[in-house]
Amino acid sequence: MRRPGHRQPLKQQLGGVKAMFTRLSIAVIVLVICMLMLITTISSSNSSGPSAEIDAETLWGTADSKGWRPSSAPRSDWPPPPSEGNGYLRVRCNGGLNQQRSAICNAVLAARIMNATLVLPELDANSFWHDDSGFQGIYDVEHFIKTLKYDVRIVESIPEIRKNGKVKKIKAKQIRPPRDAPISWYTTEALKTMKEHGAIYLTPFSHRLAEEIDNPEYQRLRCRVNYHALQFKPHIMELSNSIVNKLRTQGHFMTIHLRFEMDMLAFAGCFDIFSPEEQKILKKYRQENFAEKRLVYDERRAIGKCPLTPEEVGLILRAMGFDNSTRIYLAAGELFGGERFMKPFRSMFPRLENHSTVDTTGELGKNTRGLLGSAVDYMVCLLSDIFMPTYDGPSNFANNLLGHRLYYGFRTTIRPDRKALAPIFIDREKGHTAGFEEAVRRAMLKTNFGGPHKRISPESFYTNSWPECFCQKSAVNPADKCPRDDIQDILESQLENEGISDFDASRSNLTSAVDK
Repeated sequence: MRRPGHRQPLKQQLGGVKAMFTRLSIAVIVLVICMLMLITTISSSNSSGPSAEIDAETLWGTADSKGWRPSSAPRSDWPPPPSEGNGYLRVRCNGGLNQQRSAICNAVLAARIMNATLVLPELDANSFWHDDSGFQGIYDVEHFIKTLKYDVRIVESIPEIRKNGKVKKIKAKQIRPPRDAPISWYTTEALKTMKEHGAIYLTPFSHRLAEEIDNPEYQRLRCRVNYHALQFKPHIMELSNSIVNKLRTQGHFMTIHLRFEMDMLAFAGCFDIFSPEEQKILKKYRQENFAEKRLVYDERRAIGKCPLTPEEVGLILRAMGFDNSTRIYLAAGELFGGERFMKPFRSMFPRLENHSTVDTTGELGKNTRGLLGSAVDYMVCLLSDIFMPTYDGPSNFANNLLGHRLYYGFRTTIRPDRKALAPIFIDREKGHTAGFEEAVRRAMLKTNFGGPHKRISPESFYTNSWPECFCQKSAVNPADKCPRDDIQDILESQLENEGISDFDASRSNLTSAVDK
């Protein structure tokens, strides 16, 4: 018979195994936690180390092209405009200089699509700029027509016609085109009206042709207009170059489009940082110029919808490694709020210039708000080593410049991500200053500094024409291959075969040159 205590040693043995297993499990869990903490520490260390550093010195050069180069010449069959077209196209380009610039590109493309003769675009300068310079006062007309002779016929005005022995003027039928109209609207409704009346007048003509078009040759035509045909008049180019040369005498310089102006602040609905009297002015401006909308400053600020203040711009640049010796040209209108907003920025970067301080001719002093001032600012920003827009939302000036600098050889741009930076600045205002510059650098390292990159909505084609207007000599994709070296000769030969007179032979009469 078994003794009652016979099973006790087995229980103890099982209990010991269970205790040992428990201790082992705890040890494994502790080990896993330690490993996770170590990985996190290493990751944190790496992210706060070299990867969060920006070499400001390298930004003075151009961005990495990755083998791409600008090219807007046709790469497939591109016949010249036939001698007989479907009629005349007139357009009135509204808005500021750069909104008008985009509209001119669209007008040329619309004329090509409809096989129409384009009448030199009208610039609605009076309503915005109080400046009646017009196309002829800002752009080199002869260069414009000559550059686009392989693409469209262009005249300065609709010529008179002789019918039944009488001289008669063609009256253009006025149409208001839909916003971002598709190509089909131009090939149907607009073309039908043109054939009926002989000419159409599209007004207003801002954003009246869809930007995203599934035809690379049409997009390249836009680039030929924007970056080759639209050249400012010689005196504007000379004045711009003299300013750039003066700025370069002391080394590199950057340009900043400081969009801290009444219209943009009113549009954004960012009022709370201003005095009650200033808020009243902004709200009145908004009520008179923009659609009614519920706008809460804290909400707008938190999602990066407010223009950066001058102080915030200075803090970004300082965090990126630029010091107080940096020379900066400010392209801006009248800053809202006055000197109290500029003072912190000026204390960080005292070497500030604008077109008034560097223009020795005094010409700009008489025309600071006109098309001339905007044109000079545009050229100085285009030619600068670094360009920084502080609010590139609906700003056509910044958007066009970003696209032009990309095409001009991947020139460095600093584009602050306001949405990513907003919580960093808000934390700083609450007194959390530790790690501020590190956080700013992290946010900025995620942005593009001017190299080729995919266009993602809502980025505009005029901001980024890659890849349509760029090519590679050794391209994997045949669509990206650079055009033939003799493309100019081919286009010229096609033009001669079409029976159109050479432009240079009749430059004294632009209208007859196109209509022969």
